[in-house]
Amino acid sequence: MDRRRFIKLSSLLGGTLTLSTQLTGCASAPQTKDYFPAVEFTHGVASGDPTPSAVILWTRAVPADNDDSGYVRWQIATSPDFNSPLRDGVAKTTRNNDFTVKIDVQDLPAGRSFYYRFFTSENRSVTGTTSTLATGVIDKLKFAIFSCANYPAGYFNAYQAAAEDSEVDVVLHLGDYIYEYPKGGYATANAEAIGRDFMPGNEGELLTLKDYRLRYATYRQDNGLQLLHQRKPFIAIWDDHEIANDTYMSGAQNHSADEGDFFARRTAAIQAYYEWLPIRPPMGDGNPQIYRSFEFGNLVNLYMLDTRVIGREKQLNMADYKRADGQFDGKAFMQALHNPDRTLLGRAQFNWLADEVKQSSARWQVLGQQILMGKMHYPAEVLTSEREAVAGAIEGLLGLLKKQQAGATLSEEELARLATKLPYNLDAWDGYAAERDKVLSLFSDAQKSLLVIAGDTHNGWVNKLTDNSGETVAMEYATPSVSSPGMEGYLGLNTAQAKRLADALPLLIDDLSYCNLHERGYMTMSFTLSMVTTQWHYVSNISNENYTVFTRHTERFVN
Repeated sequence: MDRRRFIKLSSLLGGTLTLSTQLTGCASAPQTKDYFPAVEFTHGVASGDPTPSAVILWTRAVPADNDDSGYVRWQIATSPDFNSPLRDGVAKTTRNNDFTVKIDVQDLPAGRSFYYRFFTSENRSVTGTTSTLATGVIDKLKFAIFSCANYPAGYFNAYQAAAEDSEVDVVLHLGDYIYEYPKGGYATANAEAIGRDFMPGNEGELLTLKDYRLRYATYRQDNGLQLLHQRKPFIAIWDDHEIANDTYMSGAQNHSADEGDFFARRTAAIQAYYEWLPIRPPMGDGNPQIYRSFEFGNLVNLYMLDTRVIGREKQLNMADYKRADGQFDGKAFMQALHNPDRTLLGRAQFNWLADEVKQSSARWQVLGQQILMGKMHYPAEVLTSEREAVAGAIEGLLGLLKKQQAGATLSEEELARLATKLPYNLDAWDGYAAERDKVLSLFSDAQKSLLVIAGDTHNGWVNKLTDNSGETVAMEYATPSVSSPGMEGYLGLNTAQAKRLADALPLLIDDLSYCNLHERGYMTMSFTLSMVTTQWHYVSNISNENYTVFTRHTERFVN
């Protein structure tokens, strides 16, 4: 690292991240030979944002005597005995940063695995394992992909399962790492019975920095999450619930005027996120810009997008398009939906992505982001049905479709019931259709092989991504939730009903080929130069830590 780049990074990183290079060592007092009083390593260790030459190391170190600050030593080595540490140093832990410690270890060799730990003169953390990214020719790579972990809804067994998969190289977290809701709110009904209540003092909705910090402290108690952080480097982005439900650029559905200033709330939420996640904010801790890219040699270019904070315009609401006579103004709605100036990413992020795509020569392009990009257009009568009637409406439409496929002639009214479709989730890319087309064109025009990954919905999905002519230009794979309830909870379905509905939806939604609507789990993607294999893994139970993993579905992509 040259001196000018170091000075620039140092000024951006501010006070929460210690930068360690061969030029600087670790410029913190006291010296490594001094006596360091004990600290409590309350939440294990973590690593993240690997590059070919650097990785973030994380821990939380609370001084045993309740001081406002303390010091810890850290080491990173190529062997678990640490007899010959590759790098080491001293870091300060302070109350101002919630006693979180982050080290950006630079000038490491590429494509190597490492052991790391934190310690004082009296105690030490668990030992973590991490790695840097390889350069040049790479034969294979495996991601484990997660989204939507809700602490009171159940145990994070999906994290535990992935931690035990030795073939996983990197964990991608697509957001909703925490939820902001209070005790008694969303997905908390079973919390007390399964031992997943919030910490005392954190039972309310999250509004302040203290609130968000305590919620992270609660989530990071989970054994599965701690183990996954300990064993694998994370590359993470936020979705909405790290701030508030359905966040957009200047507000959120779950934020009202009586809850104070939204931007103050957002600032607190982002500060806590940066403190508790092993992330390297591209523009420093004081800036909400989180989009960034990662190169895995010649094999994969990964682009991690922000579809929430930087550029998203407020979501459309169909209720706003009712005429005075109470009828839906479909023409006005469609004009707003396809407004070419309507943005989800914002101009700066879109232009950054365009430049990145032009420069990439990797075999596979992967767009890591939060929300479904596929055209999830449901028959209109499904969307206008009461919640408890949705499953029945879909069953009725499926009956019509099967009747048609059997050769029967449908009436004009029946044909209209099948053909009249609307996007069901305007918080997803369906609510920003013009920009979706622009993003897909970036890759198709450059003849790049694109795979999109998504979270947010709590269910597993596979979508063809099609252009305006109907041609498939990419594929989308969406991971189920770690513990948040899926469509089965929303619609009140039992397992058999959820399975029937999952079989029916691909017949009614043109670009959908697979879905799972009732199980919790995670997704893996394995890359070679010739193929991408994506698998959906589901856990049998989230009510306690006893579970079995089932691999329910596999997709193979060759292009």
